[in-house]
Amino acid sequence: MADVKISHQAIQPAVPQDVPPPAYNEAPPPYSSPQAAPPPGVLGEPTVMCRVCNQLIFIRGRENQRVVKCASCHEATPIKPPPHGKKYIRCPCNALLTCRSTSTRISCPRTNCKRIINVGGPPSATAVPTVQNTDARVRVTCGHCNETFVFRVTAHLARCPYCRKVSSVGSKFARTRSIIFAVIGMLFLIAGVAVTVTTLELASQNGGIYVVWIGAFVAGILNLIRSCYYCSMTVSTIQEQA
Repeated sequence: MADVKISHQAIQPAVPQDVPPPAYNEAPPPYSSPQAAPPPGVLGEPTVMCRVCNQLIFIRGRENQRVVKCASCHEATPIKPPPHGKKYIRCPCNALLTCRSTSTRISCPRTNCKRIINVGGPPSATAVPTVQNTDARVRVTCGHCNETFVFRVTAHLARCPYCRKVSSVGSKFARTRSIIFAVIGMLFLIAGVAVTVTTLELASQNGGIYVVWIGAFVAGILNLIRSCYYCSMTVSTIQEQA
């Protein structure tokens, strides 16, 4: 038998070459772009936006929970207000913490964080507060470890919650205290020298004068040491408000 080859080319009908194409008198219909279809699984499904990575979280079957966990970043996002007397705090490591509404200082329980967070002000009923400034607080950059923490403006010496070291918020306070203690120390030393010179002959008859000498010199030296402490104190800077 003869081999039969099947051609896969489409059979084109014979079109006379001398026939012109038909004329179109009507205008084409207006073009309208189709509506963008919603992503599958979003339409009709309860969702919430992750407060960390801004991804959609499907909460079907979890509407009664207070917080849900994001499948993308594995962090918690609240979907209901906190319990009565509680508030939410978002740690800089993105951990969602729950504490008493009256708390002003909390510690992050994560082993790789352990930050001490200073918080203040009443919490919002629906929003998740982060570590924000209040009217009586400012952000301070530690002069020892360069970490940023919240500090009360009514105080002058700050203990960093990260390195636990004390620093002066601004150089004015430390400089003023250094001058004050230096002046007081010099006054005590001058008074001690004056008392020693004037009572040198009486000291052999009255032993209590030695106590006055020692007290004046010790007070002067301690004040000078305190002055040196403030003079060499590390200064932390206040961040400018945005």
